[in-house]
Amino acid sequence: MGETTFNPNVAIHPGKTLQETLEAVGMSQAELAERTGLTPKTINEIVQGKSSVTPETAIKLSAVFGMSVAFWNNLQRNYQETLARLEVEKKLSHELVNLRKFFCYVELAKWGYVKKTNVDQEKIMNLLNFFGVSSLNLVPKIQAAAFRKSNQKNLSHESLAAWLRCGELEAQKIQTREFDKNKLIDSLAELRGLTRQNPAVFEHKMVELCASFGVAVVFVPYFKNTFVNGATRWVNDKAIVQLSLRGNYSDIFWFTFFHELAHVFKHGKTDQFVEFEDGKHLDSIEKEKEADEFATNTLIPRNEYANFRQKNDFSYGSVTNFANAINISQGIVAGRLSHDYSDWKQWARIRNRLKFVEKEQK
Repeated sequence: MGETTFNPNVAIHPGKTLQETLEAVGMSQAELAERTGLTPKTINEIVQGKSSVTPETAIKLSAVFGMSVAFWNNLQRNYQETLARLEVEKKLSHELVNLRKFFCYVELAKWGYVKKTNVDQEKIMNLLNFFGVSSLNLVPKIQAAAFRKSNQKNLSHESLAAWLRCGELEAQKIQTREFDKNKLIDSLAELRGLTRQNPAVFEHKMVELCASFGVAVVFVPYFKNTFVNGATRWVNDKAIVQLSLRGNYSDIFWFTFFHELAHVFKHGKTDQFVEFEDGKHLDSIEKEKEADEFATNTLIPRNEYANFRQKNDFSYGSVTNFANAINISQGIVAGRLSHDYSDWKQWARIRNRLKFVEKEQK
């Protein structure tokens, strides 16, 4: 037969057993005090549940009543453990209202960040461990960027907070060198070249190259109702560029990456940036414009693009030739044209989507 665990809903103090034992043998508290050398006050406080049965007291009670020392010690230990468990259960019951907001638990479990369970108390404990907090009420404080006021309709701040936390945990696995702004700038051309590769090729190289100049690039599966493309922040002196794996068009993905990279070396370590799919931001407009301009001109240099547009030939062949000439993905050129001319149909067949292989963690 399998073992079962009995979890009483009331903590019984050893004093209760002591009182019952005294009554069973017909002994008064005063007489027990004389036999044990303890003061009557001490005996009474144990019976009243005001004092604990210490290991020394357990030895004396064992000598008087013939029960083992372990018996009395176990009564005290079980009482304290039950008290602690009941306190935890009481606390967790107050967290239930917060748990309902974290419907992303299923996604967190799917990707291996928390254990799968249908028990609410276990979910709460797992979320507390995941976020590293003593209460889910503290999540908005430690993930403040996720809870800023936003115009995003149906945005789940809790899911966004969870997504950002996943990025922090993934970044811990990446060994980065000390941040080197000059090396970052020197690596831009090589990073641009990766836009012509598929994710299976560029993911590892991208992470490795960025780590060499002190930036941890992490890819985290998209969570429902986060509408997020990317985020940037510094955690424990490590710069993190977090990108969403949601099958974005290549031009959006790479624009987001270089946009986030701009935040790393152009803005302060105390800043946190979150970029949404529709281009809306929760951060400084000026800093966002600066990052946008950097990403735009890094991907397609201003002068080259101006010369290309002057030719007024935006056919498939012309776009492809221009992309090859500046060593960039043709999808990025198509995306730029679509944006500038507000025409998302003409170059749709050239705007390729990136397909990431998302694997569940074990």
